[in-house]
Amino acid sequence: MGSARLRFWFLAAGGTLIDGFSIFTLGVALPLMALELGFSAFVTGLVGSALVLGAAIGALVGGEAADRFGRKAAFLADMAILVSGAVLSAAARDVTLVLLGQFLVGIGIGIDFPTSGSYVSEIAPRRARSRMVVATIALQSLGMLLGAAVSVLLLRRGDDPSVWRIILAATGALALLFLVLRLGMPESPRWLIEHGADAAAEGAVARMVPTSFVATTQPAPPVVAPPIAAPNEPAGVAALFTREYRLRTLLVSVPWFLMDIATYGVGLFTPVILAAMHFGAGPPGSLAAEVADARGSGMIDLFLLIGFLLSLWAVPRFGRIHMQVVGFVGMTLGMLGLLYASLADGGPAAHLPLVFAGFILFNLAMNAGPNATTFTLGPELFPTALRAVASGFAAATAKLGATLGTFVLPLVKAEFGVAGVVGLLAGVAALGAVVTFAFATEVHEGKRLEEAGTRPM
Repeated sequence: MGSARLRFWFLAAGGTLIDGFSIFTLGVALPLMALELGFSAFVTGLVGSALVLGAAIGALVGGEAADRFGRKAAFLADMAILVSGAVLSAAARDVTLVLLGQFLVGIGIGIDFPTSGSYVSEIAPRRARSRMVVATIALQSLGMLLGAAVSVLLLRRGDDPSVWRIILAATGALALLFLVLRLGMPESPRWLIEHGADAAAEGAVARMVPTSFVATTQPAPPVVAPPIAAPNEPAGVAALFTREYRLRTLLVSVPWFLMDIATYGVGLFTPVILAAMHFGAGPPGSLAAEVADARGSGMIDLFLLIGFLLSLWAVPRFGRIHMQVVGFVGMTLGMLGLLYASLADGGPAAHLPLVFAGFILFNLAMNAGPNATTFTLGPELFPTALRAVASGFAAATAKLGATLGTFVLPLVKAEFGVAGVVGLLAGVAALGAVVTFAFATEVHEGKRLEEAGTRPM
């Protein structure tokens, strides 16, 4: 990769770090926000859903924008939107501004998802491409741990319930930092070549590749991707459903949709598990309880990061499709363990080791498999002209799954209890394995990006 490309990779991957940071800090801020502004449980759910819905819209719009106007333009726009949304949320005096602010934060995060995946896949060397794209989504877990650390430090400052404003503003401060640093990023050379700016592409490559390497290496013969759409053929999102790309579109979007239903569903029950462990150090909504829950959630999220670190080794070694299927199977087994604990005598409280074994297996399998591979498949399976729009469509579909899970699973819990929710999530994860296997398309490891994106599969 070299130091220059590593630096540009980190700046491109900053959006996924902020994604994890914002989700964690919002979860910490919500109880205090509800206490100060008088939110009902329904409104609290709406605030969380506003972030997810904004991400779905942002991913869909952002993919189109990144393919049309450039990766760098999208990178700057999404950070600017994130900053404005975070500031609006932190300064809000009523629920309307909170909802609008979190919706804008979600849009910024959504735009960044397809843009970062496309940019990293386009600047990474062939042998490092898979690992670097996986590392990009892995920063999401690092962002959660950073959010836990910041939340605990701010909550310990004093007995001030309005500290949630500073917690939400921290997301804006982090986004502002990346906005400034991204001003110095070069545009993707592949995108520039796709739009006929060969001289600018040479300049971008010169900033990424050491001069000594350029001077002593014979250039590879150019690989020109055939046009995606003739004048009378569909382009943009419509092109994803043509005969050439229909199967790939299903492969990159449907499993991600199912994974986010399961992922956000499990996230809903993290407070239940923490309560069973007696993490709470005070009455619900108190700062003492908030500090305790932030610590506990941070400990649980550590297994998400471990899973991602495992994926950095496993995905390049065993392949995306293989690890996605194995990961979904592991998620299913984790949920079945929780289901057994829920139905056994004494309930989950009497089987805490099994509960946490299931939860840990779910997190490890999810991040070693589907949570990493679903993010990487879009950039790998589509050519430059469709790469961001395909990734954006897949990410938007996934966030719709998250929204569905956020709304439906509480209703399932009310009707069938925790066992009903866990059983449903086990079924969703199992379906993800089946769908991945059914739609699996060979990913030509080791090929140049245009070859992988245009060769019939």
